[in-house]
Amino acid sequence: MKTLLRALFGLFAGLALGLLLAYFEGDSPVHVLAVIGRSAFGSVFDIGTTLYYSTPLIFTGLSVAVAFHAGLFNIGAEGQLNVATLAATTAALLVPSMPPVIAPIFALACGGFAGAVWGWIPGWLRTRRGSHEVINTIMMNFVAAALVSWAITTFLQNPAAQNPETATVGGAYFFRAHDPIAALFGDAPASLAFPLSVLVAILVWLYLWRTPGGYELRACGSNEQAAATSGINVARTRQKAMALAGALAGMVALGEVFGGVGRFRLGFSPDYGFMGIAVALLARNNPIAIVFSALLFGALHKGAADLDIETEHVTRDLSLVIQALVILGVSLASAYKGRARK
Repeated sequence: MKTLLRALFGLFAGLALGLLLAYFEGDSPVHVLAVIGRSAFGSVFDIGTTLYYSTPLIFTGLSVAVAFHAGLFNIGAEGQLNVATLAATTAALLVPSMPPVIAPIFALACGGFAGAVWGWIPGWLRTRRGSHEVINTIMMNFVAAALVSWAITTFLQNPAAQNPETATVGGAYFFRAHDPIAALFGDAPASLAFPLSVLVAILVWLYLWRTPGGYELRACGSNEQAAATSGINVARTRQKAMALAGALAGMVALGEVFGGVGRFRLGFSPDYGFMGIAVALLARNNPIAIVFSALLFGALHKGAADLDIETEHVTRDLSLVIQALVILGVSLASAYKGRARK
């Protein structure tokens, strides 16, 4: 309970500092907060859009958290989600005729496998060659961006569009027409992907804290030497962790393609992979807390869209400052707890 209260205190302290900056810029903090809240939750459409932005952040936050628990820092979720989304979309375009229930599962499995491979590579390089995963994943983000751009513009370009994007997937894959969540929010891009992302977060929590594999993964992150002494294959466990992280990041395709626009648009991600790092840090790598952290970041991302219009001096960039201050506030609260125990 005390941990939760400290985290909430840090959260509200960071939010207050961010709004205080709005005051120094010449705008009313109350007005800025009202604009953010109204833009994020003011209507059914706004709520649906907030959930849409939160969904990929849950997946990328889980991706970063799983690697953290294994003692690794996954900076490559952005590349992993792009490669996985490309693979899932390509699979849907190459095999257009499948039963409606099986089709999105098949495409998502192809995407998850591609993301897992893209995540496993830096894990293998770290454990077998000694290359640091931060450097490897950063470089692979650039490789993924170039690969995706080349594949779309060379082989998959939609002939009916000038923007770099693939053709639309078949109706068997595009489940939005039969999506009960989409029906609740009308024209908003929310879809069944959001409750599924929550389900995935619960499953990840169960895996990490209720299975032998999850225990081994956390043991490697807590104390590598002790884990190895107890008989755990640290190299293999960390490779599995990075593969799982890549697969989780790849599930972003579920909401973007199959429950969203129905095609892969080049540059669709506003750095979801990097925002997932902040989501995981704020949640302290707890899969359940990541859901709420992603909702907060999704609300800030959506709510800040109207700041350029409804305020005189503050712009949407304030949301980035608030996110940073919130993370700093929660981190300081946790550090204070550590000193108190000593």
